[in-house]
Amino acid sequence: MSSWIFSLVVATPLLASCGASVPPPTQRMADAQSAHRSAQELGANEVPEAQLSLKLAGDQIAQADKAMSEGENARADSLLIRAQADAELAIAQAREEKSSAGVTDAVTDSAAQKATNAGQGAVK
Repeated sequence: MSSWIFSLVVATPLLASCGASVPPPTQRMADAQSAHRSAQELGANEVPEAQLSLKLAGDQIAQADKAMSEGENARADSLLIRAQADAELAIAQAREEKSSAGVTDAVTDSAAQKATNAGQGAVK
């Protein structure tokens, strides 16, 4: 009998904590929205590799907003974690595309300058 009472005393607080409500993830929403805006400002919409990541982030933010309005804060929190990760991926993909384009331009400019120098009699 005493082990049953002990189990009841131990289990009751655990069950109560499982049913506790999750606060709205307002900070996580702000962070995800900020990352999404940053990706847009970096031109992720114009980079094919980043477009899908940006779209997924936007969709997940919208789903999280809806979940929060329905009181499903745990689900919203999970969606916002994924949204921020996708937005940050879009940022990285956009930056990679721009740096690759910058390298190509630098190589082209260097070759053009080398040809100009050679044409002007510069030492090779």
